Amino acid sequence: GPLADGKRRWGVAAQLYSTRSSKSWGLGDAEDLADLVAVCADRGADFLLINPIHASSPIAPMESSPYLPVSRRWVNPVYVRPEAIHEYSALTLEAKKAIEELRLAANATDTTDALVDRDRTWEAKRKALELLFAVPRSYHRNSEFRHFVTEGGQDLRDFALWCALVEANEGVVLPDEVGSCGAPSADQARLELADRVEFWQWCQWIASEQFREAQKVAKSVGMDIGVMADLAVGVHSKGSETWAHQGLFAKDMTVGAPPDMYSQQGQDWSEPPWSPRALAESGYEPLRRMVRAALANAGAIRIDHILGLFRLWWIPAGGGASEGTYVYYDHEAMVGAVLVEAQRAGAVVIGEDLGTVEPWVRDYLRDRGILGTSILWFEKDEGGWPLHPGAYRRECLAAVNTHDLPPTAGYLQGIQTTLRHELGLLVEDVESVRAQDRLELEQVTARLREYGLVSSASPTEREIIEALHAYVAKTPSQLVVASLVDAVGDRRPQNLPGTYREYPNWRVPLGDGDGVEVLIDALPSNPRLNSLFSVLNAQVKA
Repeated sequence: GPLADGKRRWGVAAQLYSTRSSKSWGLGDAEDLADLVAVCADRGADFLLINPIHASSPIAPMESSPYLPVSRRWVNPVYVRPEAIHEYSALTLEAKKAIEELRLAANATDTTDALVDRDRTWEAKRKALELLFAVPRSYHRNSEFRHFVTEGGQDLRDFALWCALVEANEGVVLPDEVGSCGAPSADQARLELADRVEFWQWCQWIASEQFREAQKVAKSVGMDIGVMADLAVGVHSKGSETWAHQGLFAKDMTVGAPPDMYSQQGQDWSEPPWSPRALAESGYEPLRRMVRAALANAGAIRIDHILGLFRLWWIPAGGGASEGTYVYYDHEAMVGAVLVEAQRAGAVVIGEDLGTVEPWVRDYLRDRGILGTSILWFEKDEGGWPLHPGAYRRECLAAVNTHDLPPTAGYLQGIQTTLRHELGLLVEDVESVRAQDRLELEQVTARLREYGLVSSASPTEREIIEALHAYVAKTPSQLVVASLVDAVGDRRPQNLPGTYREYPNWRVPLGDGDGVEVLIDALPSNPRLNSLFSVLNAQVKA
């Protein structure tokens, strides 16, 4: 793979939906992705890690969390840029005007609340896609579409039928007669909804074509890895996967996490687990298909909660998270299935192995060429001090930040404590948490001074952020990643773990330190971004 030469590489992590441009439809899309990879590549980056782009419900309300998809095999067509579809050029002037009006409606964000609104975007975009779907395709385009449908096989037919049924029934909870793929009326529905099934298959074809184009751009402007896909840990209990493959999932179970110091009740992620027995009987084909799909238009894959390939915390229906138990999977087979597909695609595999991990698991993954994940704030020595750069693992993706932490500018201010305090989520009293925050910051700053990365008596926030990235770049880690939010000085978290309605998780657009939105169009001339990226480039490629 791309890491065989032993060179170190750096890249950028971005939440794609949050990176909008003057041309997008209220949400970052595949065309924005192509621009974003080029901006990063031009400054020396070798990859761009994006959030999972897995499929979501085809009707409102669309789930905001990229980590709770209906299927990990198909993608969300909300990321399509309608004007980039080949057939757009054949539209009448009138139809083009209609599409532009839809785009403006999707983009109507008044300044007070410029949050990403997936439902508004999708409502407008779906209408545009339907106009484009109706345009006659040339022979070769139609041939390509038919080929895509044939390749997608039963899996695509079932997914598209599920979308059509959800649409027809105006909800994901389907009536019993079509309640699963094998239900009595499912075959009849296939015939009755044939045109909608074809529309949903077409949406997948268009999306895959646009994401393939973005990866092609990444490679052609000098990235040797390109897009790094992100694989969610599970699927929605009322999604297309559970509908089409009921037998693959354990009945009346969900997955979560046992109680710990961060969440004393434990967590229930409401996602049904795969049955280890059913997976084995299927020869791990569902896992392989999923990884293959993720790598179709990417040069690397990040596997969220890679421990899920070893064991998952199963919670029985109606029970609390504390009543769960660990269920083990055949990790040899699971990891093997992932590696076979990565090998075929010539791709890099990164496992998100944060949290309590038995040491042998890290060794096992490392020996098989899977990189771990190291986050500066979590890497401490026995005395609780930040780990020296030289003590980091070589076989890992090292970062200052992750999407479950606030942007570094916010973290340095203690925004995670402020928000959790305001929302009544703190378990300890706010003053002692603040004291812990201050101590952590003092220790980290002392380390930065020790390595000559901070010299002034009272460094600015920006100087500290650049120094933190230089620190991570000093490690032997093969890959180093900077969050786009850190490059522009954003403060607001994308996600506040443990909240549901209290905070607009996964809906915050990319912004500067004052919360003013930063469009992709403005990134190439953004002084903070250029400065941070040149720090990384100098350190990593030295």
